[in-house]
This record gives sequence, C-alpha cells and structure tokens, in this order.
Amino acid sequence: MTHITADQLAMIPSQGKRFELVRGVLKMMAPAGGRHGQIAMRIGSMLEQYVREHQLGVVFAAETGFLLSCNPDTVRAPDAAFASHETLKEVDTLEGYVPVAPDLVIEVVSQYDASSEVESNARMWLDAGTRLVLVVDPNTETIRAYRDPSTIEVRCAGEILDASQVVKGWILQVDDVIRP
Repeated sequence: MTHITADQLAMIPSQGKRFELVRGVLKMMAPAGGRHGQIAMRIGSMLEQYVREHQLGVVFAAETGFLLSCNPDTVRAPDAAFASHETLKEVDTLEGYVPVAPDLVIEVVSQYDASSEVESNARMWLDAGTRLVLVVDPNTETIRAYRDPSTIEVRCAGEILDASQVVKGWILQVDDVIRP
C-alpha cells in the first residue's frame, strides 16, 4: 500500500468529496446528512459564540484539517474544534492544515458511522493531545465525553455536560444540542 503525505493530500482536487489521511492512508468520507449538519452547526455556533464572547481562543468549523502526526501523516477534520490561545501560541500561521491537536474536538455521529470507528477516532484525537472529545449521537440523544482513553462520561437528554476544564466556564445543556 502506498502512503501519501499531508502535502499530497492538500493537492488532491476535492470534486465534492471529503478526504482525511490516517497514518498515510487516504480515507474518503461520505457527505454528512441533514440532521448531522444541523447538530454540528448548532453546537459549533454555541461554542463559537461562547469562545468569542470570553476571548478564549479559536473555534474551527467542519472540514478544518489538523495535522496530528507525521511519517506517516495523519490529517483529521472534526465537525467542530476549539484551540486555546495557549495551544496556538507556537503556530505561525493558520494557512494549510493546523499543525497542533485542538484542545476540544466535537464529532457528530452519522447514521453510517460504526460505533467501533467512532471509539477509535475519539482515541486517536486523545492520543494526539486533544484534551476533550465530545461525541454527539442524535440517535441515542446522548453526548459522550472522552477525557482520557479509559474514561467515557455519558450525558443524556435533560442533563448538562461540563466542559469547563477545557473551555473555561462552558457548560452545555444536552437538549440544546440534540433537540430540534
């Protein structure tokens, strides 16, 4: 199997397709469905508004590539992400793929995602240095919070999720994220 690099990935014409790079292997991603997009936009907007209001760092939209490892290269693109000013202080430019793991990653489960792949992706983010991965599952109306590989906190409809250790003071109402 031929591995490609992050630079080669950047040169591939998208032609309406989405790609990620996992340990040098190109991975084509299906376009997201409507419910997925609605929830990703909602939680991303909530995060952006909060972070901007409190001047905590930068929020990145879906499709933003993060270079998580090199040789072989891994470039992942979450549904939303946050990086604090502290995390970004060594980054010279945000042109191209972001060369650091974000502090917070948000992934919305689509109807086509296998649960084992969702778990694997969360662990990959944590291994790269992400401090909190939130997995929003519209089907079960839950948000799973991965703070380390061995701890998964599950919050259901009607509950709150405290993300303030990573995004200072940010507390989510699960209903605000998953309910139409």
